[in-house]
Amino acid sequence: MRVLVVEDEQKIAQLIKRGLTLEAFAADICDTGDEALRLVEEYDYQVIILDRRLPGSFEGTELCKELRNRNHTTPILLLTAQSKTRDTIDGLNSGADDYMTKPFDFDELVARVRALSRRAAEAHPVIFTYDELILDTTKKTVIRGGEPIILTAKELSLLEYFMQHPGQILSKEAIIARIWDYDAVVVANNVEVHIRALRHKIDRPFSYPLIRTVKGLGYQLERP
Repeated sequence: MRVLVVEDEQKIAQLIKRGLTLEAFAADICDTGDEALRLVEEYDYQVIILDRRLPGSFEGTELCKELRNRNHTTPILLLTAQSKTRDTIDGLNSGADDYMTKPFDFDELVARVRALSRRAAEAHPVIFTYDELILDTTKKTVIRGGEPIILTAKELSLLEYFMQHPGQILSKEAIIARIWDYDAVVVANNVEVHIRALRHKIDRPFSYPLIRTVKGLGYQLERP
């Protein structure tokens, strides 16, 4: 799951990012509404954690309204130091899906992020199929030839990316941009390690592979 954290207090932003990373989320951070708009247009986020008070053209509730006006349906969790009922109502009316006051309990934050992501997935269930391979993105389950396959969070993200683009050659650079944080330091070997692990689970036990290496270009989901 990829999360965007929009928070101008860098200490808080880094703490949230570090905690989300430990929980197996990919997390990007930015400190203005303008930068958040650019990132949302460029990347696919499952949840946005948004501070209500931001510098620049958009404060939190204004950014919520702008995102909804642009037809972005990504769930938004609004953070604020204000606890008045009126502030909560204004935040929810602006388009936010949930609301937390600072200081907050991090375990509760993670639980709310998971709930928002799950709710969105259940509202728009997606099941990918290719050949005898089935990926249910809501239940996070994978089946090939009737056999269930257990994947890690990163392997699930990789497989989903491949199944969204069957037959297309995906470069290592494209995979890194999609699966990891945009500011993460990821080398090509990291991609190779995760591809190898994914192949070990979805290809090796079966009669023919589905993921192939295209030398000098990247990887491709394609039946031989």
